Amino acid sequence: MMKRFANAALTYALLAMAGGVFYREFTKFSGFSGRTALAVVHAHYLLLGTVFFLLLLLLEKNFGFAGPKTGRVLVVYHVGLNLTVLMLAARGVVQIRGIALSAAAGGALSGIAGFGHILLGVGLVLVLLQVRRAVAAAVHP
Repeated sequence: MMKRFANAALTYALLAMAGGVFYREFTKFSGFSGRTALAVVHAHYLLLGTVFFLLLLLLEKNFGFAGPKTGRVLVVYHVGLNLTVLMLAARGVVQIRGIALSAAAGGALSGIAGFGHILLGVGLVLVLLQVRRAVAAAVHP
């Protein structure tokens, strides 16, 4: 499981860098200088992807929290994170290009991003419950 955490951290670090470069170059190419949702893609992948999985790696090494359900829980987390970031990127591109969305299309982008955040939150809570169980067992054997 530790190797999977390390691979996930590396993957999200690469995605964070790609997101940052895309933001910088796309806004420069488009002559855009305002605020955009695309600006936070880098931070989401860096913190909620890279840092999160590096912390899980350390927690697994010290407490061995991963169990049979951890893989399924992390699928929920991965889907939530990537869905959230994809919708941030889509919203950012729409903002930079100045595309006028209908109320329904704007609501759909926000709704899908919200669903991604919900999955992300559920995945986070479920992982933290597994960590809490392992830490409690290590502290009070």
